[in-house]
Amino acid sequence: MNHPESYRGQQVVVLGLAKSGVQVAKVLHHVGAIVTVNDKKERQQCPEASELEALGISVVCGGHPDDLIHSEVKLVVKNPGIPYQAPPVQQALNLSIEVVTEVEVAYHLCAAPMIGITGSNGKTTTTTWVGKMLQHAGLQPIVAGNIGTPLSEAAQQATTDNWMVVELSSFQLKGTTDFRPRIASLLNVAETHLDYHGDMDDYVASKAKLFSNQQSDDIAILNWDDPVCRGLVPYIKSKLLPFSMTETLEVGVYADPPYVDGEEDDVKRQVIYADEQGNRHVIVDVENIGIPGRFNVENALAAVAIAVSAGADPTVLAAPLTEFKGVEHRLEYVLQHDGATYFNNSKATNSKATVMALNSFKEPVVLIAGGLDRGSDMMELLPLFQERVKAVVALGENRAKIAHVAELAGLKQIKVVDNEEDAAKTLTAAVQEASKLAAPGDVVLLSPACASWDMFASYEERGRIFKEAAHNL
Repeated sequence: MNHPESYRGQQVVVLGLAKSGVQVAKVLHHVGAIVTVNDKKERQQCPEASELEALGISVVCGGHPDDLIHSEVKLVVKNPGIPYQAPPVQQALNLSIEVVTEVEVAYHLCAAPMIGITGSNGKTTTTTWVGKMLQHAGLQPIVAGNIGTPLSEAAQQATTDNWMVVELSSFQLKGTTDFRPRIASLLNVAETHLDYHGDMDDYVASKAKLFSNQQSDDIAILNWDDPVCRGLVPYIKSKLLPFSMTETLEVGVYADPPYVDGEEDDVKRQVIYADEQGNRHVIVDVENIGIPGRFNVENALAAVAIAVSAGADPTVLAAPLTEFKGVEHRLEYVLQHDGATYFNNSKATNSKATVMALNSFKEPVVLIAGGLDRGSDMMELLPLFQERVKAVVALGENRAKIAHVAELAGLKQIKVVDNEEDAAKTLTAAVQEASKLAAPGDVVLLSPACASWDMFASYEERGRIFKEAAHNL
């Protein structure tokens, strides 16, 4: 797209009244565009509408009018979650009207160089870690995007003295054209969001847009252990800095000694940064990293690679790595009850995330799983069900699929909680069933392997209800 100021006096449609939609509507209105905001929710469900109308922005709620998109519209900015099959999006594409997400608008406004972080799992933890590392190194980061503050709001505050650290989803990236992060990191790729993307090819292509506009003086940070990430190398024009759990790298960030499949996690390891001059910097002992789980070691490797690429001194990175204790809903400790320990991993919205979580525990696990059925193959869970799980409590739209995998794993303790009209009651019942199955020394883990939207507005709501139910046992 063009710079937002070029839309002065021209008609722009913003689809979706979420935080990012409200903010980008304000930005475009401020530069003189004629903005119409549309949301299919009814007016009473759109409290933001009055604020925008007070500014002179037109707001249409309760559906998508047939005349919303027409030949005079010059740009459509859509909420990332709105599918491309939605009628107004299709109408815009048929009229050759450019359709972008808020990220693209914010990029054109932002004076600060950008760090873009994406991946199927670990985005929020890694982005938060990078922000803390750069802050500790005195590099003035602003953390925004999919993690909280709308990027278009943060972009207006940024100066050339800042680093803009941005968590990005595939939904956001799919709607970009010129977006060019100076540092771009792809953490991993797992089968997820296929209900939105249709197939893995579109999902991977959307993630890969993170690198598409980078130049030779930019930096691409890739998970060297992930075959999909590694497969993108021939298409990347920027300088490569890999990270690896399983290989000793000549240049990059890695675990030393490397991890070996089947090996216990009690091996003494360090996080190492090998620079282009042949220097080997010991960053931190793995056992001192503040968040449990092997997958969080991988997140730490990525965060170190990003931080040193932004100019952070390697010697100052140990403190944020050890002091940061994690993000809510991501392997979050909740409490102990009757000798069992409860963890909230509601952010696990795909099976790979649940596999990662299960690999973090040596104790027997009572797993609460299930949610929106997106057509994903849950068989990835089978080996972990056999090795780490003593009981499964299944709920949500795909509860039968989860229970079937548990049966194939030979588990004898399987409880299926039927959906009630009240989702909170359903999850509370699941927590109560899990507590009956748990013995002292066990872990009760909410790690759904599925999105939350069949029952809850968000994974955050699901996690909060789980914690409340655990505290009320």
